Amino acid sequence: MGIAFGVLGPVTAWDGTGGAIALKGPRHRAVLARLIVARGRVVPVTRLIDDLWDEPPAGAAGAVRTFVAALRRALEPDRPPRTPARLLVTEGPGYALRAGADAVDAWRFEHAVAATADLPPEDGLARLEEALGWWRGPAYAEFADQDWARAERSRLAELRLHAVERHAQTRLDLGRAAEAVPDLDAHASGHPWREEAWRLLALALYRSGRQGDALAVLRRARALLVDELGVDPGPGLRRLETDILRQADHLDSSAGGAAERVWAQATAAYDRAVASGAKARLESTAGLLRDLATTGGGGLQAAREHRVAAVEAAEELGDAELTARVIGAFDVPAIWTRSDDPGQAARIVAAAGRTLTALAALPSDHEAQGHKVTGHKVTGHEAARARLLATIALESRGDRSCHGPRAARQAEEIARRLNDPALLAFALSGLFMQTFHRTGLAARRDEIGAELVDISARHGLVTFEVLGHLVRMQARSALADFTAADAHAAAAERLSVRHERPLAGVFTAWYRALRLDATGPAPLEEAEAAYREAAARLDGAGMPGVEHGLLPLALLCLRLRHGQPPPGADPAGEHVAEHIAEHIDWGPYAPWARPLVLLARDRRAEAAAALRALPEPPHDLLTEALWCLAARAALTLGDRTTMRRAYAALLPAAGELAGAGSGVLTLGPVSAHLDDLSAAL
Repeated sequence: MGIAFGVLGPVTAWDGTGGAIALKGPRHRAVLARLIVARGRVVPVTRLIDDLWDEPPAGAAGAVRTFVAALRRALEPDRPPRTPARLLVTEGPGYALRAGADAVDAWRFEHAVAATADLPPEDGLARLEEALGWWRGPAYAEFADQDWARAERSRLAELRLHAVERHAQTRLDLGRAAEAVPDLDAHASGHPWREEAWRLLALALYRSGRQGDALAVLRRARALLVDELGVDPGPGLRRLETDILRQADHLDSSAGGAAERVWAQATAAYDRAVASGAKARLESTAGLLRDLATTGGGGLQAAREHRVAAVEAAEELGDAELTARVIGAFDVPAIWTRSDDPGQAARIVAAAGRTLTALAALPSDHEAQGHKVTGHKVTGHEAARARLLATIALESRGDRSCHGPRAARQAEEIARRLNDPALLAFALSGLFMQTFHRTGLAARRDEIGAELVDISARHGLVTFEVLGHLVRMQARSALADFTAADAHAAAAERLSVRHERPLAGVFTAWYRALRLDATGPAPLEEAEAAYREAAARLDGAGMPGVEHGLLPLALLCLRLRHGQPPPGADPAGEHVAEHIAEHIDWGPYAPWARPLVLLARDRRAEAAAALRALPEPPHDLLTEALWCLAARAALTLGDRTTMRRAYAALLPAAGELAGAGSGVLTLGPVSAHLDDLSAAL
């Protein structure tokens, strides 16, 4: 064991036997602490002087050299005279501490907390308990008032609080809720502004059979936040209170401990039985990633990232059949047409294309066995081909080339010929993604959704059954049939709760805001609040393709329907409006919002230029809505060219509600926009 340093409390150092090293006076410890904060980077002598003294004395540089020399003698007592220091080194204009990655307790703590994410819960719990035990007090305790230590102290304090909460969550995951309550009570009382502390405490109380105490804690948290900070609790606390009041099934973890033990034992057995380099590991990983993606949030994002790595690893092995199975195993449906990560999607599409080519060069099962093949050639790889084609159709959403639709049709044809329900459901999900090449296709999507619901319900394909209901919810909204849309939203929610598919609730929350907007006599403020509540469900859901710019777009459409100016475009208070407009993130919808925002602020010339530069909307769930926004601006500006383009594009959707096919927003009947365009033209 070499020299170790402690900053999780008063700054100290220990020798190789664990004995404390005498560091002399406070300025010696300050120099050491300042170098530790720098994490191996050189700190110039001039900076050390500024940090050590408010008003440096004459000879401050010499004093710093004296402090450093004393520290070197203490840290390397056996170093021969006139030999270079190995630990506290002179470099350029100053000094640096060349300590190992595990030499400082704060660095070890940071690494230990991060490592628990990859450990089984029991091991992670023990590791967190050990790491939290390294704290002897506030970090850099004697330097609390020093500017140079403030940021690092704050960072480490936040990391410790995060570790405390992860420790508590792990206890809950292991079914040890009652054991977690005392520590969480102290944690929440000591840090009353941390909503996660209150959430965990309430959940631990509920799982300990103390429902009344859990609700009391949530109301106490609400009172503190409202009275002291003037803010309402965040969506996490609000959802938990609602779930406790209705005693939601997913809050009960009575079987969680047993399930976790089974998981740990099974994964340990798998590690022992399956060689580390076995191809079976890649296939198992692909299946696990499929399940991980449906958990939402961090699981969805992690699944996407690791999926690309798994596909690349399979390709490196040069086994086309294995690569096809790894790609095709990720049969995770999607309900939104804008990709969360276009770059990753393009890599998957390219890999699927290469694998299709490689499969075509392989002999079929019949040919490999010397059998004569007559009539239609069934290659033996048809199911794998269909999964690759469905993957291409699903991942190439928004691609205006013809290969996405062609891949969708081919995947569907193969799946029907093979009479494979799971394969057909996957192919239909890809087909759904390719039904946006023009407007007015809500009825076609409703047919796809109906077939998805039917085959999935008959064959136990829960994820695709949820998808089918969401597709029909969107399609029936577009067709203004909100009674049917309500039924499909409710069915999707029931399935998602029963089978732990949380992402469905994000889309049904948006649908309920849309329904309130489209059908209810609710005032503008109430509809806006519903949209904001729905948007809060997107936070942390792992779907940037949905989240980016959607709330401003929904509020823009709502305000236009109510005859109100767009967000950030109120002509009263030009300076304030300018500031607000600059800070609204319209995301990919900025080109369609910009002309209307400029018009509302009476900047017609700029609005006209923005409208002339407007691209054709992408072929997706919001095509009709974006064309209607373009039409509104064109009508105001008298831009007949854009009017004609909008009229031609919207005409097939004359019987639909503009934008409602997304299930998230609307601009009212397309027919009304067509009437306005027709009259103007």
